[in-house]
Amino acid sequence: MSFYHSLMSRKFHRRSLFTQNQKSSFGHGPLRKLILGLLGCITLIYGLIFLLPVVPGQANTSDGLSFQVKIKPQSGLSAIAEQLSEQGLNVAPILFKFSAGSLFVAGKLKPGTYLLPLRGSLGKVLLQIARGDRVRESIAIIPGMTIWQLRALIDAHPALIHQTKGMNSKELLQNLHLSYPGDEGLFYPDTYIFDPDEPDINIYRRASQAMQKQLALAWEQKGAQTPLKSPYELLILASIVEKETGRTVDRDLVAAVFINRLNKGMLLQTDPTVIYGIGSKFNGNLRKIDLRKDSPYNTYMRKGLPPTPIAMPSKEALQASAHPATSAALYFVAKGDGTSHFSKSLTEHEAAVDRYQRRPAQTPVNH
Repeated sequence: MSFYHSLMSRKFHRRSLFTQNQKSSFGHGPLRKLILGLLGCITLIYGLIFLLPVVPGQANTSDGLSFQVKIKPQSGLSAIAEQLSEQGLNVAPILFKFSAGSLFVAGKLKPGTYLLPLRGSLGKVLLQIARGDRVRESIAIIPGMTIWQLRALIDAHPALIHQTKGMNSKELLQNLHLSYPGDEGLFYPDTYIFDPDEPDINIYRRASQAMQKQLALAWEQKGAQTPLKSPYELLILASIVEKETGRTVDRDLVAAVFINRLNKGMLLQTDPTVIYGIGSKFNGNLRKIDLRKDSPYNTYMRKGLPPTPIAMPSKEALQASAHPATSAALYFVAKGDGTSHFSKSLTEHEAAVDRYQRRPAQTPVNH
């Protein structure tokens, strides 16, 4: 064998020995044992977190399908673990904290009411709470709803804590830090989502704050020729427009009629204000005697706006009242299909009344 071949053979032999030594070191040395031990521990930990059940197997809900728990606001990990344990879950504070840290959700747990799966693991519970996948309730304030209807709606909601039940108008306004002649019209129509067992005052507060925001926006955009002297007068007019409008297409024109009448010093002569003044005694039939009975809300006898709103106006009613259509109309009459006929003169208006309201019952309506 030549010197060159002998040298290359030795180098190859040494490289083979080095490679074998490396493999032997990894395959049988402490490093591999350490890695395998760590993997085993991690597998065991996550196995315990996601396999061992902590939720009872017996439901505490009416449907019999889940276990309901509640977490209080501003609760830390220890407090949450204690609350869950008190409500029947098999969780220890140390294990709860360790598991939350292992899943990287320690700072993401949210308060609320949760429906947990029966026999659910701690891992499932933690991930559900971190997602905020909780029970939510709702209540809807409908445009045109009166304060009496709203109070009854909130008082009857089973998921609310009824702190305001029995409060009069003045007490409610004081709790909301509002200063108005009454509580009518102050709550913005919308659907409000909340957690079960939330105090009902929170709904009033959110709705009143939303109305103040929408009212301020509408007031900033009011027309230069408006006779309205304050945002509250805008709120009053918007509530009348809300009650007088059958369809949204007429809203701007209805507002224009009332603005025109106010500018001319004419009586508003609107039925909804009279009906509001009658209150709970109204039986659905507005009579001539009702129109001749004086009250602060009888706009057939008193000039100007009534003293308060008569309902909860929508955003659209606020905007229409602040920016009515450009029109010289002073009258309108319902056509029977939800829309109205608008007139500039009393003669034209009387003809429209004859056509749409005084016609014989058998005569078809011609639109």
